[in-house]
Amino acid sequence: MSETFVASKQSGSDIADPRRMYTELLKKTLTRYTFGEAWQPYEPRPRSLRGTLVRQGRRVLHRRGLELVSKFSFDADARANGRDWPPDAETMVGLRRLDNVEHCVLDVLRRGVPGDLIETGVWRGGTVIFMRALLAAYADHDRTVWVADSFRGLPKPEAHRVEDVEDALWTVPFLAVSLPQVKENFRRYGLLDEQVRFLPGWFEDTLPGAPVERIAVMRLDGDLYDSTSVALRSLYPKLSVGGYVIIDDYHAVRGCQQAVDDFRAELGITDELVPVDWTCRYWQRTR
Repeated sequence: MSETFVASKQSGSDIADPRRMYTELLKKTLTRYTFGEAWQPYEPRPRSLRGTLVRQGRRVLHRRGLELVSKFSFDADARANGRDWPPDAETMVGLRRLDNVEHCVLDVLRRGVPGDLIETGVWRGGTVIFMRALLAAYADHDRTVWVADSFRGLPKPEAHRVEDVEDALWTVPFLAVSLPQVKENFRRYGLLDEQVRFLPGWFEDTLPGAPVERIAVMRLDGDLYDSTSVALRSLYPKLSVGGYVIIDDYHAVRGCQQAVDDFRAELGITDELVPVDWTCRYWQRTR
């Protein structure tokens, strides 16, 4: 694989295939790409006079069943390439990265590569919902989709992980989504069933002993160095030859890239890192 990943374009033949129609519609729904602008809770600067007045007014509105919101400016290119944090969507990875998930999953289904599907770091669950939808659309009843997350945000990194400390992602409440909410999102799409299993907790506690026997596609979205490193060390030995590793934040988060580079160098992995979009990279295991 020597070329940049190119997302598939919907064609006339896709329209004749209800499976492709379903997956294309689902990608645009999970990302809210097809809906355009939306609304989000209005958040002024917390210590400003306006912030104080807004908090007071919000309490009055809440008693009346109302909420103060502001208009979210929708950028189609940003949403397609996962460059914004959508207020409503189940995923922030964008269309191109969902295209990549579809490519990898359908390829292992076509070639019969053994193993389950897993994502580490799921936010609202959109990408793993899409994985489960692909298994349903292509009538695969044997594989499990594993959903690994703390369901309470990112862990505070060790002080010596300077890049991760500077990024301070563990302080962002927007990134913390509860397990009940993720399950409800699965249920909303009719995809919460026995082929979905959850691994709640910090990765260092859940992944080394996770009851996953074999993996065909592993997608890592843990952002931080240690979150990425423990996922690779715990799961890569279970990845089938011919399976895929997808790294969501390779060029977006410095700690993530360093963890991947260190792991590949340590194991002598030379399989090409293929670009998906401005940040995401993936490789196919060849040995």
